[in-house]
Amino acid sequence: MKFLVHTLVLLAGILFFFLSCRSDGGQRIQNLAPNAHQVVAREIIQTSKYTYVRVDSDGRDYWIATNRMEVQKGGTYFWSIGSEMNDFTSNELNQTFESIFFVQDFTDKPITGSSQLLPGPATGRQQPPEHKGIEIPKAENGLSISELYALKENYTGKIVRIRGEVVKFSSNIMGRNWAHIQDGTRDGEHYDLTVTTKAFINVGDVVIFEGMVSVNKDFGAGYFYPVILEDAVVK
Repeated sequence: MKFLVHTLVLLAGILFFFLSCRSDGGQRIQNLAPNAHQVVAREIIQTSKYTYVRVDSDGRDYWIATNRMEVQKGGTYFWSIGSEMNDFTSNELNQTFESIFFVQDFTDKPITGSSQLLPGPATGRQQPPEHKGIEIPKAENGLSISELYALKENYTGKIVRIRGEVVKFSSNIMGRNWAHIQDGTRDGEHYDLTVTTKAFINVGDVVIFEGMVSVNKDFGAGYFYPVILEDAVVK
């Protein structure tokens, strides 16, 4: 009887161990941030600028893309900030992905509930992909995104109006909401503008933001914004 009890206890312990582990043997992190994903790298494709990773999470298989970095096949990784693109074609790979997530914070370090990672774009971080087909006219007495980047030094500390389509929105990070807007214009590599606001808006909305221009804004941890519109209100 005593042997049977010990056997059952041992079996229960083994069962608990397997239930608490991933299929690759990596233990599931219990205190991840609510929007964090834990994945296992199954396939890696390196290009000149980006790293494409086919990942597995709870039996779901999908692709992510991030700034070029070293990724180990079979390794456990985490991400929380990303946007999905459908039917995205990589010209360098000559490959079309039916669905792919462009991820800004792909890391081998757990993203816990206390983590607060800022949404890009920033130096060393991948900005949201350029949305083709957007043609947004300037707001009355406003600027286009390309004009703001080209003349950023002239507008530092000034209030400006910019109309754009919201392509990404993240709420309640560092006490503010973060939006990315595009209007179909670009200045060199810059086509996306980051905006901080108290307003809540939806991806796909076309809005006019009025806010103060900050140049070379550094939030630390590598999050450096050449131009950002702060404390903006929706007009």
